[in-house]
Amino acid sequence: MKIIKYLLFLILIVLIGGAIYFGTKDGSFDVAETKVIDAPAEVVYNNVKDYRNWEEWGPWMKIDSSIVINYAEKTEGEGASYSWSSDHVEVGDGAMKTIKVIPNKEIDQTITFNTPIGDSKSDVYWRFEETETPGQSKVTWGMRGEQSFLEKVFMAFQDDDMDTAIKTMFQNGLNDLEAVVKESMETFSINVDGVTQYGGGYYMYNTTAAKQSEIGDKMGPLLGQVMGYMQDNNLAMAGQPFTIYNTIDDVTGTVIFSAGIPVKEKVITPDGSPVLCGYMEPVTTLKTTLKGKYDYLSKTYEKAMAYMAENNLQPHPTAKMFEVYRTDPGEVPNPAHWVTEVYIPIVNPVVTENE
Repeated sequence: MKIIKYLLFLILIVLIGGAIYFGTKDGSFDVAETKVIDAPAEVVYNNVKDYRNWEEWGPWMKIDSSIVINYAEKTEGEGASYSWSSDHVEVGDGAMKTIKVIPNKEIDQTITFNTPIGDSKSDVYWRFEETETPGQSKVTWGMRGEQSFLEKVFMAFQDDDMDTAIKTMFQNGLNDLEAVVKESMETFSINVDGVTQYGGGYYMYNTTAAKQSEIGDKMGPLLGQVMGYMQDNNLAMAGQPFTIYNTIDDVTGTVIFSAGIPVKEKVITPDGSPVLCGYMEPVTTLKTTLKGKYDYLSKTYEKAMAYMAENNLQPHPTAKMFEVYRTDPGEVPNPAHWVTEVYIPIVNPVVTENE
C-alpha cells in the first residue's frame, strides 16, 4: 500500500510540475512567411481576397482532398467568410472571416479551429507590396495569437513546434498561390474579327529602330515621350495608343516603328522636336484581336496571316501594319486582360465591318 501511495504522490508531483511548466510557458506566437512573386501586387491580391479561389492553392485543401467547404453568401471583402470540415487530424473543422481590407495592400482575417481540446481563435494577416522590379510583388502571409493551456500541452508532444508547423503550411500555400497566379496571367485568346475599314486621322508620334526582340522595351519610353509632349502642349487624345511598323527586315531581325497617339487635328511641331504629327489615310484592313500578354502578338500575326491565305486576301503594297492598345497596363495589372487589336492593310476586299 505504501508503494501505491508513493506512486500516486509522485504522479501528483509530476502533474503539478507539468501544470506549472505549461501554465507559465509563453504561448503567444506571431509567425509569417514572405515570398517574392513575379506578378503585380494587385493581381495576387485579387486572387487572395476571394475565399473561393483558396481551393486552388490553400495548403489544407491538398492535405485532405475530401474536405467539405461551405461558403457564406459573401466570399470577398469585409464580412466575407467560409467554413470547412474534415476528418483528417491535421485539418479538422474551422472557419475564417475577413475583418479588414485595404485593396491591393492588406487583408486582415480571423481563423477559428474547432478541435477536440476546444476552439482556438487566431488572427491572420496578408500584406502585398510592390518591389523595385516592375510587375513583381512581395507577399506576406502571417498568423498571430495565443495558445491555450491544452494547446501548449498538445504541441509539446508533436514532431514540429507551432512556428515550424505554421511556416511549413504557409510556405506550401504561397508556392501554390504563385503557380496559380502565374498561370492565370498566361491565359490568352486570339480572334480574327474580319475585314474592317479603319478611319485613319492625325496622330502624334515618335520613331525608332530596334531589334524585333527589343520592341516591347522601347515602345513604352516612346509612348511616354509622345504623351509628355501632348500634356505639355494641352493636346487631347482622340483615340488609343498604337504602333505602326514602317519597315520589317526578317533577315536581320530589325524593325523601324513609330509609337503614336491619335489627335483631332493637325499639329505643327517646332524644328528639332522628336515628336512629330502624322496622318494615316483611311484604309481597309484585316482586324485580329489578342486578349492577353504582348508575348502572344507573334501568334496573333500568324493566325491573321493564315486567315488571309485561306481567304485570298492580299496585303496592301504600301500601307503599314499597326497595333492599337485598348487597355493601359498601368490600369489593368493582369496581362491576361490586355486587349490589343492588330490591323493588316489589304486590297480589294469585301468589307464586313466598319471601324
